Amino acid sequence: MGSHEQETPHPMGLTRRGAVRAGALAAGAVLLGGAADLAAPAPALAVAAPKVYTRSDWGARRPKRYASVTRAPDHIVVHHTATANSTDYSKSHAAALSRAIQRYHMDSNGWDDTGQQFTISRGGHIMEGRNRSLAAVRDGRHAIGAHTANHNSHTVGIENEGLYTSATPTKALMAALADTCAWLCLVYGLDPAESIVGHRDYNATSCPGDRLYGMLPDLRKDVAARMRTARRRLELLSLAELPEEHLPTYPAVPTGERAAPYYHGPALGERDAVRADDGYRGAGDGLPGEDA
Repeated sequence: MGSHEQETPHPMGLTRRGAVRAGALAAGAVLLGGAADLAAPAPALAVAAPKVYTRSDWGARRPKRYASVTRAPDHIVVHHTATANSTDYSKSHAAALSRAIQRYHMDSNGWDDTGQQFTISRGGHIMEGRNRSLAAVRDGRHAIGAHTANHNSHTVGIENEGLYTSATPTKALMAALADTCAWLCLVYGLDPAESIVGHRDYNATSCPGDRLYGMLPDLRKDVAARMRTARRRLELLSLAELPEEHLPTYPAVPTGERAAPYYHGPALGERDAVRADDGYRGAGDGLPGEDA
């Protein structure tokens, strides 16, 4: 929860490939959306997304000013909150943590609102942070926050509850973090091997702690695996629910066919070259009941 101010927009824009993927994969906070008509608008497609509790769910205060929404980000920054490693894994505790962070950021730091876009509790509950963050992701865009100095305009910040200098995050927290990162990477068309970084990769800080930072390589692999699974599920759903006009067409079933066991249709025709002088009798050579 360091003190970082907002920065001017990053010059790196979203590539055409990223824009198409963002539109096609942007999804609401649902466990699994249905497949859509291929002719329908791209945002209708949905992928596996984690359950994200909204600001109203945890009782957020009204921000001093609403966040600016800009082009899609190109990196995801992993933080730790540097707060106690609580053993209260309840949703109510996660909500209270989000309120405490917002209160600190607004009243002590003087910011407009919570700095990070998302907060994950040690119980694995994912909370929307900065105002407009969830809506921006659904649109394939980015609500600018205040979590990584000089890089806020092009990075999504995820605060993970706890202090991870030597302690290890809970399994629930890491699973939720992987789910969140996979969702964001799918929406924004990001490669987890390159886009998931720690706060210390940008600023002089110990955040997100030596232990959590050392777990980032495995996190990137876990995220990639989740992305592959989501894409496979989306493919299967798309194939299963294609409208009739998008299904492949087939020729009509032939009528008046010869009725015979295992008959598979003509084997030879008038234009086939058959040399009688070498003893060749055709496709039925040597088989009783077949004509050359």
